[in-house]
Amino acid sequence: MASVKNLKKDINYVLSDIIEECYMWQMLQDDPKNVDKAEKIIDEAIATFDELIVKVNNKDVDDKKAHFKALKSELQTKGETLLAKIEKL
Repeated sequence: MASVKNLKKDINYVLSDIIEECYMWQMLQDDPKNVDKAEKIIDEAIATFDELIVKVNNKDVDDKKAHFKALKSELQTKGETLLAKIEKL
């Protein structure tokens, strides 16, 4: 089983890369109206980060292995969803 430390790093890396991608998209835009679209994705990525970190730090878990496996799966799913939203911009 991977360590909690590595799971936290994965969450941080994935979501920070998504936020960085949004910032890059914003810098390439000429119309200020388009910037708000990326801001919503950034806010969603930050909320996802907070939600996942709270779940990782939860100590009242019966089966830790299954819990962390589910969190890793949730990170992958939410990361893919956010990236799909960026592609639609």
